[in-house]
Amino acid sequence: MRLHSLRARITLVFVLLMLAAQAAAFIVINSVITSIAHRNADEQLAVAQRVFKQVLRSNSEMLTQAAGVVAADFGFRQAIASHDEKTVASALANHGDRIHADIVMLADLDGKLIADSSSPVHAGMAFPFPKLLHAVERNGDASTIGMIDGKPYQIVAVPIKAPLVIAWVAMGFLIDDSMASDMSSLTALDVSFLDVHADGRWSVLASSLPAAARHRMQNASTLSDDNYATRLVKLQSDGEPIAVMLQRSLSEAMAPFHRLQSTLLLITLVGVLISIIGSMFTARSVTRPIAALTQFSRRIGQGDYAEPIDVTHQDEIGELASAFNQMREGIAEREQRITELAYMDRLTSLPNRALFNDRLQQAIGVALRAEHPLSVMMMDLDRFKYVNDTLGHPIGDLLLCEVAKRLRGALHRSTDTVARLGGDEFAVLLPTDDTDAAKLIANRMLKALEEPITIEGQLVDVGASIGIVTCPHNGADMNVLLRRADIAMYVAKRTNTGYALYDEKHDQNSAERLSLMSELRQAVEHDQLTLYYQPKVDLCTQKVKYVEALVRWDHPTRGFVSPDQFIPFAEQTGYIKTISRWVADKAIRQCALWHEQGLELAVSVNVSARELIQSSLPDTFSALLRKYGVAPEWIWIEITESAIMDDPNHAIETLDRLHALGIRLSIDDFGTGYSSLAYLKRMPVDEIKIDKSFVMGMFDHKDDETIVRSTIDLGHNMGLKVVAEGVETEEMLMRLKDLRCDLAQGYHLSRPLPPEKLEAWLHEWQESAEAA
Repeated sequence: MRLHSLRARITLVFVLLMLAAQAAAFIVINSVITSIAHRNADEQLAVAQRVFKQVLRSNSEMLTQAAGVVAADFGFRQAIASHDEKTVASALANHGDRIHADIVMLADLDGKLIADSSSPVHAGMAFPFPKLLHAVERNGDASTIGMIDGKPYQIVAVPIKAPLVIAWVAMGFLIDDSMASDMSSLTALDVSFLDVHADGRWSVLASSLPAAARHRMQNASTLSDDNYATRLVKLQSDGEPIAVMLQRSLSEAMAPFHRLQSTLLLITLVGVLISIIGSMFTARSVTRPIAALTQFSRRIGQGDYAEPIDVTHQDEIGELASAFNQMREGIAEREQRITELAYMDRLTSLPNRALFNDRLQQAIGVALRAEHPLSVMMMDLDRFKYVNDTLGHPIGDLLLCEVAKRLRGALHRSTDTVARLGGDEFAVLLPTDDTDAAKLIANRMLKALEEPITIEGQLVDVGASIGIVTCPHNGADMNVLLRRADIAMYVAKRTNTGYALYDEKHDQNSAERLSLMSELRQAVEHDQLTLYYQPKVDLCTQKVKYVEALVRWDHPTRGFVSPDQFIPFAEQTGYIKTISRWVADKAIRQCALWHEQGLELAVSVNVSARELIQSSLPDTFSALLRKYGVAPEWIWIEITESAIMDDPNHAIETLDRLHALGIRLSIDDFGTGYSSLAYLKRMPVDEIKIDKSFVMGMFDHKDDETIVRSTIDLGHNMGLKVVAEGVETEEMLMRLKDLRCDLAQGYHLSRPLPPEKLEAWLHEWQESAEAA
């Protein structure tokens, strides 16, 4: 049994309680016994005192009677009268022997000793107890305790009359050890006679004590003793005070109770033993069901909820066991619910990131052990933020549920897993590394999302971008695969291809873009960025009145860095706002310089989607116009169609404020976004630019030429100028003239040039135009 166990503590408590009770009883009873023994000893001392006094009185009476016989003896009186010393001495000795007196004395009326049986030499000396004689003279007889030659005696004296008092006769017993022993036998006490001196010291005259005890009493500093009950009785004495010490041994007084004490001790030990045995059984009856409950709780802690605990008691422990069973059921239900919440997405009921990662990790293990390859797809919805911000989060949630439903429908095999990782991000796990099969499923998913989606009567248009990786070809680590699938997804989003297979160069580009981000900040701060300007030629007059400002980066170690490399990344990180501010400042400043030189050129600057939703954008341009003294109509702002559609209401509000300043507005890359004519009609734009992909494909794809023609007609019908960008050949230029396009821009006419080279180009172009 462990010392710190509940069973040991219960047993210990019971034993301690029993010990405390028995000890208390023993102490009380022992105290009573001691009190009784002391009281008995005191009573014995009181009785012994009375007995002692009675013995002294008996001795005194015996001596008085014997002395009276002597005093009444006629012959003795004649011998006194005739001074017959021999007769007197003989009579005194005979009478003393008859009562065993130790001393007999005869004194004359002057108090001189006539005879002394203890020593003849005392004759003629003074009677040793004059006070005794005075008492006899008053009372007729008297007794006292006195010292003769250092020995104590009990003395009685009577007068001798013939008929008048002619002498005094005294008889006495010696108080010695024998007398003390006799007194001890009568009283069952120890008796000691003491000579108490004036200075408080004492001398033991006689005692019934053994020699050692007598020696201790003689040398003790006090007459009291813890081992004895004592009583000091002062005796009537003539001379030095004499007292008798009556003593009762307390150990002897306690002796009759020793058996009772032993019996009590035995009862205590038996009670403790019974308590130990009983407490062990009681503790066991308590701890056994508790141990069962402990084992049951351990099973619950290990996740084993299968078997309930048996309820065999109808007491509090039984209630506790029933409560444990209820707890088991509750925990099992809650754990099942928690597991569902932990591994399932509550909104779409798809597996969540945790469950997807777990299945992916297991699938990777199987793929590596059994050579069962797999593919992972990462999918992100396009324009979901726009839906959320425009129609509200409840509509966004319903849209996610519909997307989840369609994705499940696009996966035909039970081994395929589709999960929602969070937000508008989904992932798919396929047990195959066949890229063609993965592409087929990706197309199926994209096609499922192309079907019209109606949420609460609202038609919602969304698309998706999918990144695809295979294991082990693209990696055998879960985090690596997910990261590379994410990279491929952003490649698909950036290139508008719907899906993209991971390529190692994508990883390199990601690392390079991350490095470029920190270097781009330095580029702005250290003037590594410059503005180039590409002219726009009026196809009717052949004049150049407009140029577009394009940013270029001359990296100190990388050399020329294409805008296609750093602009998209800057847009994702938000640093595009800093670059846009810088471009606007430099372009407007250059516009002012050209006008000072007599070059009437209008400058176009590009504004990103992040800038367009900033309410401070019109104020920024207004401040720059005032700073450099540039007329608003000399500045054009180009906005991509997709930038407007991210938040059309806010974008149109910003465009209205810019237009109110007098700034001209142009929609860049027209035809590649998702704007509707309703939005286009609301926008205060002055110009649309046909995307170069359509212009460059006019002679290869009939549809592209149709789009170009329709866009030109649409723009003219809405009163807008139309600019075609990406003009690379003379053939394209002539075709655009035939389609009545207003302006053309492209490498066939001029590459983007720095300001000084543009000025030279303008001079050459004007000369050639005049010559033509």
